Amino acid sequence: QVQLVESGGGLVQAGGSLRLSCAASGRILRINDMGWYRQAPGKQRELVATIDSGAGINYGDSDKGRFTISRDNAKNTVYLQMDSLKPEDTAVYYCNADIWSMAPMSRGNYWGQGTQVTVSA
Repeated sequence: QVQLVESGGGLVQAGGSLRLSCAASGRILRINDMGWYRQAPGKQRELVATIDSGAGINYGDSDKGRFTISRDNAKNTVYLQMDSLKPEDTAVYYCNADIWSMAPMSRGNYWGQGTQVTVSA
């Protein structure tokens, strides 16, 4: 009914940049918060950043000013610009969204399938 599809991951050298995208599709009535989380091998999933429908932003502790989240409400898409990447940023990055869908009307929390980001030293 509702899907989140991420793109933009890959392999990059330390100091490089990547831009992740996540597009929501389906019978969407309204999208509330959208965000990015990441999970490194052997670690718990952690918050990277969230952005609400009014563009209010919350960053996790790991970003230290290197990541920028944004969204395009017309495209139901959230972005994560990652600069000055470090090897410790290596993880699977997951998109998350709080979405009202229709027919029938319901609210759900959705996750994307994840996109691998690997930063080499």
